[in-house]
Amino acid sequence: MIITELKPIQDIVDSLKNYSKIFLLGCGECATTCKTGGEPELLKMKQDLEAAGKVVSGMCIPSAPCVAAKLKTELAKNMEALRESDAVLVLACGLGAQSFKDNDRFDLTVLPACNSMFGAVMDSRGNFYEKCSMCGECVLDVTGGICPVTLCPKGLLNGPCGGMDKGKCEVDKDKDCAWVLIYKELEKKKKLELLKEIRRPKDFKKSGKPHKLMMK
Repeated sequence: MIITELKPIQDIVDSLKNYSKIFLLGCGECATTCKTGGEPELLKMKQDLEAAGKVVSGMCIPSAPCVAAKLKTELAKNMEALRESDAVLVLACGLGAQSFKDNDRFDLTVLPACNSMFGAVMDSRGNFYEKCSMCGECVLDVTGGICPVTLCPKGLLNGPCGGMDKGKCEVDKDKDCAWVLIYKELEKKKKLELLKEIRRPKDFKKSGKPHKLMMK
């Protein structure tokens, strides 16, 4: 899940200063869950923009705007509104905004209403936690399903640093050391022998951007 936060409304209004008719695009998945791009947020944005003198020409919420097929289905239902618009304000992550740009038939200005923060898992209480850095070289099989690249501020691959104190991280004394958590998990699973293997430095070419995956 991509975690987003809404930009301050004044920043959004400022970005729209040269545009009068605005189409709103939300997201039925991540941004809806984050409460940044679902129906309540689009309706509130419509109210705020109209109060700032803008005309909201229309809105839609694709189930997944980052998926071209799902985006196009919703855009097809709103062709007239899009044709009358000066710009599109996207209440979704940067992937949603760029997906719209790639599939826009009217060459509209595309502007983000959200800041994309991080990829996360959501717990049963609705809290979000970043647990994967999408580094392209997963080590969860040897670290007990706990990612040191993300959870350790130093991204260490071969155990804790010298600053670990009583199981806590030197960067944040309230935070458990990732490698202490890994040790306890491997101990519980009787796999401590995995800690004897020296991990080579990461191949950072695998995390170079931009990525692409060509499907046959």
